[in-house]
Amino acid sequence: MTMPRVVLDTNVIVSALLSPLGNPAKIYKMFLTGLLTLIYSSDILDEYQDVLSRPRLKIPVDEAEIVFSAIKQYGEQIEPLLSTDDMIDESDRIFYDAAKSAKSYLITGNIRHYPQESYILTPREFLEL
Repeated sequence: MTMPRVVLDTNVIVSALLSPLGNPAKIYKMFLTGLLTLIYSSDILDEYQDVLSRPRLKIPVDEAEIVFSAIKQYGEQIEPLLSTDDMIDESDRIFYDAAKSAKSYLITGNIRHYPQESYILTPREFLEL
């Protein structure tokens, strides 16, 4: 069985850190324990760094650094092809393009922001697969 390949929207990473018992945290732990491959691009990593460093989220700097180093060490960096699909929120395109290019799942808490595609799932839907 091949390991699932996933792109995690920033809201999934943030939720994983803020709610350690929730579904996003379960998915993040699957990545850390080698049960799935996390796909990312340099734009996605920049987005993670920007959001995780926002003071209002109160995510400790050392915790954020652990996330970045784990992603860089164990994730798979790709250079996604750019799509022209209509997006509700243009800032979500980096996740959509990465998942589409890598033929991976895109896991997001904001499923309405994306085109309806079978590979775009909420954390719960992914865990139910």
